[in-house]
Amino acid sequence: MRKVICYRLSVIGLGLLSVVPISAQVKWNAQYQAYIDEWSPVAIEQMNNYGIPASITLAQGLLESGAGRSELAREGNNHFGIKCHNGWTGPTVYKDDDQRNDCFRSYRNARESYEDHSRFLVNGQRYRSLFSLKLTDYKGWARGLKAAGYATNPKYADHLIAIIEVYKLYDYDTSKPVHHHHVTPPAAAPASLPVYLFNDRLYVIARRGDTFCTIGDEMGISYRKLAGYNERDKHDQLQEGEIVWLEKKARKAPKEYKHRPHTVQPGESMYSIAQYYGIRLKRLYKLNDLDADYVLRVGDRLRVR
Repeated sequence: MRKVICYRLSVIGLGLLSVVPISAQVKWNAQYQAYIDEWSPVAIEQMNNYGIPASITLAQGLLESGAGRSELAREGNNHFGIKCHNGWTGPTVYKDDDQRNDCFRSYRNARESYEDHSRFLVNGQRYRSLFSLKLTDYKGWARGLKAAGYATNPKYADHLIAIIEVYKLYDYDTSKPVHHHHVTPPAAAPASLPVYLFNDRLYVIARRGDTFCTIGDEMGISYRKLAGYNERDKHDQLQEGEIVWLEKKARKAPKEYKHRPHTVQPGESMYSIAQYYGIRLKRLYKLNDLDADYVLRVGDRLRVR
């Protein structure tokens, strides 16, 4: 891990890479349902943070990634087929699509792909009109995405609508956030960094160039305490998109995860999983009767409560 010295500071093209052909006559299958069960809380979180219907996010994730089984999803954690356009400076992966050896964005984990998908739509001029639609207008969103050029498949909107209706994804569009939601920062001075709540603990998402020092200054928390809460060295350089907890993490995940083990995705580690659920790393090992030298494998199922 890269170390930094802490000083006090004053404060598209998109290709369609579905690996599972989907006709307008979609039929229910267990793999799609498992994907929905896994990612619906994140889609609801993104809806409440960015104003994109959860049904649309889930349907696009299912279609673009083949329910997380496409090569692009497995190798690059890219669930939405987003290419390297618009000044992308992050990791990349290359696949044949509209052209040979097309450049696609790559992520450390699938959750980052969901976050980037939301930002991509919010910041894209071509998608601006979609945000005047109601969250419950999934048909308008699906047709608007196709009209704006999200994908070249002429049946793209029909595919999304069919998936939403077969799996009743529209029910998620009226869901309140189960646990993640924006709250007022606990600092004495106002902060520009949004603060969220999960598992009864506050957290923020690191920006590019953030350190425990910069976040500590902004939140009015000692950077040493902040590093301790996150089980890290106080001089560690943070990565953009990382979860940074503002309080000591819990011993286990919320009650709704009692019978919902976490399925390990490519690029994840025991630490990143512990961070995501807001639980202490040692507790995650203990909950699963694992030793500290255990080698995590994609597809492993871990208890988080």
